[in-house]
Amino acid sequence: MNTADIETLKLELSLKAKNGLNFIIAASMVWLLISYVWTLPYSAYDKSIMTFIVGAIMLPLAWLLSKFMKTEWTVKGNPLQPLGLWLNFAQLFYFPFLILMLIKSPDYFVMTYVIITGAHFFPYAWYYDEKAYAIMAGVISFGALAIGLSVTAERMFIVPLFMGIALVILSVLLFLSYQRKRKLSMQPSPGEII
Repeated sequence: MNTADIETLKLELSLKAKNGLNFIIAASMVWLLISYVWTLPYSAYDKSIMTFIVGAIMLPLAWLLSKFMKTEWTVKGNPLQPLGLWLNFAQLFYFPFLILMLIKSPDYFVMTYVIITGAHFFPYAWYYDEKAYAIMAGVISFGALAIGLSVTAERMFIVPLFMGIALVILSVLLFLSYQRKRKLSMQPSPGEII
């Protein structure tokens, strides 16, 4: 398989999955809801547990959005397609850090969760050929760290709020890029007869 073939396969994934937009929109809604959870008058440990519970709606919400947005979860015949699932599973191997934070320092649980989630977007820059994923992976991870280390425990809701807003921005960037790619893919190649 040559580079041109790989680029064609990546373009197919980008167009049919619409750059993973349904997942990013679902995640933005979930993180805004998690931000609300962190304003509630419960212990940081309890809010951390509620964060896990709220996070469980992410995949069903992404699935519903995929039906509304007409995105494809599996692109049959594209050998790169399974890689997207593996890239997502990689995030699970960071969950021991979350458990550590839950037990030893629950005030910083949500910051750690945002850093892990933000960082996991980085390989999708290659997968969808989208620089916005790489840029936002850094912005989210380092932004969450900076905010988390500078706010009090009572204001830790700002970290998931930041994440939700960053994901809304990423959604807009991914949508604009999808529109551009779709338009370009419909243009005939140079020398092609219409």
